[in-house]
Amino acid sequence: MSRKAVEITLNDSERQQLERWSRGHRTPRSLAERARIVLLAAQGLRNDAIAERLGCRRARVCKWRRRFAERRCAGLSDAPRPGQPVKYGAELGKRLLAQLDSPPPRGYGAWNGRLLAQALGVSADWVWATLRQHNISLQRRRSWCISTDPEFTRKAADIVGLYLHPPQNAVVLSIDEKPHIQALEHFHRRRRRDFLAFMNEVVAAYPQRELHVIVDNLNTHKPRQDRWLRQHPHVHLHFTPTHASWLNQVEVWFSLLARQALRGASFTSVRQLREAIDAFIAVYNPRAIPFEWTKREVRSVEPKHKYVYLNN
Repeated sequence: MSRKAVEITLNDSERQQLERWSRGHRTPRSLAERARIVLLAAQGLRNDAIAERLGCRRARVCKWRRRFAERRCAGLSDAPRPGQPVKYGAELGKRLLAQLDSPPPRGYGAWNGRLLAQALGVSADWVWATLRQHNISLQRRRSWCISTDPEFTRKAADIVGLYLHPPQNAVVLSIDEKPHIQALEHFHRRRRRDFLAFMNEVVAAYPQRELHVIVDNLNTHKPRQDRWLRQHPHVHLHFTPTHASWLNQVEVWFSLLARQALRGASFTSVRQLREAIDAFIAVYNPRAIPFEWTKREVRSVEPKHKYVYLNN
């Protein structure tokens, strides 16, 4: 003779909770089924009738009906199962971060995953996973140079104003040298004559136009007596504040170009280098104005300097 099923009576809060579980889209399937078992049991249905309606075994209905009667809603949750203990806890994660602030082992200039794993006695996989959780890259370096120029505010406002609201019918240019962008080795000298030769080409490209040129504080840009500027009154040089050449847009572009396209690459000709730069521009910004190479750069395989400008 079968035992009599446990009688189930629900209060309002229990009924509401069970109904939410039984209908919830994000409720685990097992918990939703257990909630339906209890709700049907509260209606007075027998265990075999509930099993038939829900398409499950009668033993399962008996189990969760009895668990609810003993522990109410909390009894419908799975009991904690013994699993593999946590090998590395939060305390070890803190030790890893503290280790990064200490000097690396003798003979090494920086920490890497293997060295950190050896120092902490853990696996290298755990080290890399923990670093990813904290968004830490051992190779990446971020720095910010603070300008000590007493006229920083005025100079910065002047340059930003040119970017945002250039004078009417004027051309705003960002110009910089990048001597390490090269195909073959060349002299590491920066001469005033090279800068002026490039500027003459720029002036020829924009005749009868006011030119506002943003440059850094290199001594070839600002001699004590600038006769060339007096001969070209429509050219106006705007100097970035000291230690703030990042205000020059072409500096930012050079940084992107070097890090994302040229670092680690090797070129044997100026043409090959130009193709690599053009390919980067096409991918990085499809709407960018095509790069304008000067005739001097095309003729020489070992140009002494590369003067590049961005037209704003």
